[in-house]
Amino acid sequence: MMADVITRSPMTLGWRERLALPELGIASLKAKLDTGARSSSLHVDTLESFEREGATWLRFTVSPGRRHHLSTQCEVPALDRRIVTDTGGRRTERWFIRSEILLAGQRFSVDINLTDRRHMLFPMLLGRTALLGRFAVDPALSYTQPRVLPVATDAP
Repeated sequence: MMADVITRSPMTLGWRERLALPELGIASLKAKLDTGARSSSLHVDTLESFEREGATWLRFTVSPGRRHHLSTQCEVPALDRRIVTDTGGRRTERWFIRSEILLAGQRFSVDINLTDRRHMLFPMLLGRTALLGRFAVDPALSYTQPRVLPVATDAP
């Protein structure tokens, strides 16, 4: 006898959505969901690396949006440094962190590179590696999910 196989289709989201980064203390952040980008990127206003107990850590500030003047200061262990090719074909080495994302009722960990996105419309870009198997993106849709509600954070 052949076993029944249940396959679950990925949830469909719009090309832009709101998400939370609870481990970083960020309850709501606008993000572009980009299937053309491999990795995910987060805009940081400042970034410095330092050593703590033999490991490399990163200290950075994140502004949730253009209208918000409040910044969130974050300190997290560095995951690694990788070469990233941007949309203009320029290759740069960027710091990566691993952090949880809360989007559409799902909570999952993603590798995120930290970079200057001040000239971009969205402070966060969620790339195809994070989307794969979880979400499909319909470019005709925007903000399909209710606003992210404040969540308990793991940040100090």
